[in-house]
Order: sequence, then structure tokens, then C-alpha cells
Amino acid sequence: MMRAMSEFDAGYYGRFYESTKTRVHGAAEVAQLATGIVGMMGWWGADLRNVLDVGAGTGLFRDWFRKHRPAVKYRSTEYSEYACAQYGHEQRDISAWRDKGRFDLVVCQGVLPYLDDAQAARAIDNLGAMTRGFLYLEAITARDLREVCDRDLTDVRVHPRTGAWYRKRLDMHFVCVGGGLFYAKDGPLSFYELETARLSKNAATR
Repeated sequence: MMRAMSEFDAGYYGRFYESTKTRVHGAAEVAQLATGIVGMMGWWGADLRNVLDVGAGTGLFRDWFRKHRPAVKYRSTEYSEYACAQYGHEQRDISAWRDKGRFDLVVCQGVLPYLDDAQAARAIDNLGAMTRGFLYLEAITARDLREVCDRDLTDVRVHPRTGAWYRKRLDMHFVCVGGGLFYAKDGPLSFYELETARLSKNAATR
């Protein structure tokens, strides 16, 4: 199950989001990421009228969109009661909440590993239902925890699932176009063959 809401308090956000000494990413890094995502969407000719940010943290994506894409309608949600009050998000649990609307871009960064298997599977279904265009997804896997993550900066108290577990469920809704970007299978865009991910069986199960 997800950790108690009381754990996602001022101390948690101070350590993993606010402190320059103990956070993984700050405003500069998120600005680079947002610029890249929006740039690739533009390259593919995608619409970008609205954005849903799931697990919006301190609101760094919101700040970027306000500055660089003010005409885009942005909506942010968070599980943490503290974060919602402090940073101005809607309080939502993505494993249980599904909006009737659909979004040209959904951002879900660092959320799914906090959910147990059943919750994460429901969350992916909800993300799929709300994504009209692109999903940007960041979810660390068991391999990431072993080989990639800086364990001094990363909250490692998560569910260490395999990449194959995520891919199997994401594949029901999305086409993987790389770099954490997924495109809704019922969307109108077409991609060149080598723009989409086709991994070998051995690579997919790492």
C-alpha cells in the first residue's frame, strides 16, 4: 500500500524537493525537461492545449508553463495534504481518481513506485483514460535502484518493480516513443518505425 499521508510532510518536501543539497532535481533541471517534452511534441505536430500534472510536487512544471506557455491550461494534483496546501494543488489519489476530461499532455513523475501493484495498475489505467496525447512518465525500477539512482538523494522506500511490469501495463494504452514519453494508442499521430521502442526480449526483462 501507499505510505501514510503523514510521511509526505514538510520534512519530506524539504529534503527531496527544496534543499539544494539533498534534492535530485531543481527548477533548472525541470525547465530542461519541460522544454524537451514540449519541443518533441511540437516536432511531431501535436496539440498542446491542456496539461495534467499528477504528483506535481513543488509545482516546478507549473512554473515553467506559466512562464513559457501561459496559454496552455495547466492542472496539478498531489496525494499529500501538505503539498496541496503549500503549493496549491488539487488533492487526488491517482490510483482511485479518474477525471472525465482528457489531456494533450499528462505528466506523472515519481508517483507510481510509491503504490503497491494493484494501486499502480489502476493508476496506469487512469492515466491511460485521461491521456489524449502524450504521457511523460518517470518511475524508477528495481534495476534503477541497483544501477542508476544516487541512493543518498533518492527516496528508496518504494516498490521495486521491474521495467517489464510497467511496460506490460503501459502497452495496453500507449506506444512508447522514448525518453519517458508515451503516446495514446487511440491518438491521431503516426510515428516512424525507429521513433518507437522495440526492445529485445532480454532487454525488456532487465
